[in-house]
Amino acid sequence: MTDMELRNSLLLKNLNKYRYERKFSISSITKPEIESNVNLNPLLFSEIYHERYINNIYLDTNNLSFYNENIVGLANRIKVRIRWYGDLFGLIRKPVLELKIKDGLLGRKLTFPIRSFKLDNAFNSDLINKIFLESDIPIELKMKLKLLDICLLNRYSRKYFISQNKIFRITIDSDQAFIQINNQNNSFSNRHYNDTETILELKYDDSYDGDASYITNYFPFRMTKNSKYVSGMQYIYHIFY
Repeated sequence: MTDMELRNSLLLKNLNKYRYERKFSISSITKPEIESNVNLNPLLFSEIYHERYINNIYLDTNNLSFYNENIVGLANRIKVRIRWYGDLFGLIRKPVLELKIKDGLLGRKLTFPIRSFKLDNAFNSDLINKIFLESDIPIELKMKLKLLDICLLNRYSRKYFISQNKIFRITIDSDQAFIQINNQNNSFSNRHYNDTETILELKYDDSYDGDASYITNYFPFRMTKNSKYVSGMQYIYHIFY
């Protein structure tokens, strides 16, 4: 099965809607000022959930196909990661495997719960393959995952907001950390911290794209392209194409 056939077969099993994720990379004003702009927006955003840390382990092919597809702006591309919330190291409870799939400007996520694991210096590709094997993941996807390498660990703090009409969501990400992680021999000593850039994302279903300007027109910052995976790979490995 080719990558495209796998992608299409998985999409057929998932009913999540396509959505837009409009991103704003902001370093000109502070995080409280950004939140103030959100709170003053005419669509009356309010905070939901609680602020929490998000952690991700990214996987890629040995020639970094997913990274390169993002760099060149390929319309149809994929990102593969393991995500969990809370503590970065130790026993990781309720992690999920995520496939983030892009079709032009629209995206959707496929998620598969995986079994708990321990993230420490003993973490390696053999362990991750064992985790996938023992988790409820489609067999064709398990075969593809065995061909991927562990390449980046990242972490950031996220706040959540929703509009009064419940149509638009905003997330604000700050305190980003990027950490080298490999198939073998992990010391987690190669780290980069980015506490000067805040990422705001406006998220909504594709049917509401015509109304999004009512929100963005009130922002004093411009929409940008941003990928935490790409940024992390460049910070840690100094890879630029």
